Amino acid sequence: MIDSYQFGHIVIDGKRHTSDVIIYPDKIDPHWWRKEGHLLLPQDLKEVVKRNPEVLVIGTGDPGLMKVPSTTQQWVQSRGVEIRVKPTQSACQVYNQLCKTKKTIAALHLTC
Repeated sequence: MIDSYQFGHIVIDGKRHTSDVIIYPDKIDPHWWRKEGHLLLPQDLKEVVKRNPEVLVIGTGDPGLMKVPSTTQQWVQSRGVEIRVKPTQSACQVYNQLCKTKKTIAALHLTC
C-alpha cells in the first residue's frame, strides 16, 4: 500500500522512495526511468505488461506533466490491461483502492 505521496517522494509499506517507482504485486522497482523522460512510450512499460496486470495505474507527476500518448494507452489496452492515467496524488489513491481487489501495477512519476 502507498502510505503517502508528496512532490518528490513516496512512502510505500513504510519505506520512503525519492525516485520514480513501479509498484508490482510482489516487489518495487525504485529506479524506473523513461527513455524520453516526460514522455511515456510502450517500450517503457514492456516489463509491466509481461506481468499481466488487470489494471495499470500511471501517475503523471504532481501537476501531471508527464505525457502518456494515446498510442501508448492503446498499446497497453491491446494487451488486455485496463489503464488509468492520473496526476500522481490521484493515482496513489486509485492504486490503493484497486490493489485490494485486482492485480494492479502502478508506474508513478514523483515530480513534475
